[in-house]
Amino acid sequence: MTLIGDTHAKPADLIKEGTDAGFMADVIEASRQQPVIVDFWAPWCGPCKQLGPALERAVTAAKGAVKLVKIDIDKNPAYAQQLRVQSIPAVFAFADGRPVDGFMGAVPESEIKAFIARLAEPAGGGPAAELLEMAQESLAAGDLGGAAQAFAQVLQEEPENLKAIAGLARLYLNGGDAEKAWQIVDMAPEGAKDAELDSVRTALTLAEGAPSETADLERRVAADGLDLEARFELAKALAGHGRLDEAADHLLTIIERDRAWNEDAARRQLLTVFEAAGPMSEVARQGRRRLSSILFS
Repeated sequence: MTLIGDTHAKPADLIKEGTDAGFMADVIEASRQQPVIVDFWAPWCGPCKQLGPALERAVTAAKGAVKLVKIDIDKNPAYAQQLRVQSIPAVFAFADGRPVDGFMGAVPESEIKAFIARLAEPAGGGPAAELLEMAQESLAAGDLGGAAQAFAQVLQEEPENLKAIAGLARLYLNGGDAEKAWQIVDMAPEGAKDAELDSVRTALTLAEGAPSETADLERRVAADGLDLEARFELAKALAGHGRLDEAADHLLTIIERDRAWNEDAARRQLLTVFEAAGPMSEVARQGRRRLSSILFS
């Protein structure tokens, strides 16, 4: 991604009120051109009133290097829920169509400026960025060894690089070595915020305690499709084994048959599966579309 600050951009072009309906265009697609900061807020939130103006000033001062989309969660709750926003203000930074950084609460203006400065740094400007790009290309080609080597090289140079930590941990997790994946995750600085790192942590948590076999649960579901308890336990087991698409399918089936089953347990577990897969993953994208179809049909 090439970041080119538009020094002629007016504040009105840089700061806008967002909606759930416009999220894909205003945030996801727009972030492929330059970083987009999303501020989840509400009129009743006191800290939001403190943070909002400071964010706007910092974005305006950046002169087009980043954009700001402000979303009132009372009117537009969908993406705040999908990103598992627990309290506001909650700020996420998107680049290349995915969340890459963020923070919660009203932070000092100096921290806001540093946050924007990190986002505005030219991409691909150093060895670490090039190695991370190589790792992603290796993953796309199915070369897991090459990806692992590239992530490891980044960590030799930058031991606290969150992208490399998350990427290498994900490789160990997918390879069945959860213990090593946790060791890699623990290399991240305390309190560090990164969407992919959070996703890996969630996936590791799902893997803990998952049964080694799913055959018995699969037989129960096959014998009685209305056995929602068995289907729910099967979904949890599949998620623990990294079969997140299958887990999501079973959870959506439960919601389709009984939306409020077990005090909304299936929907809550589904959101956890989305987080483990990554908020912008295909599992989450397709799952959200199907969930919306079920809830609003």
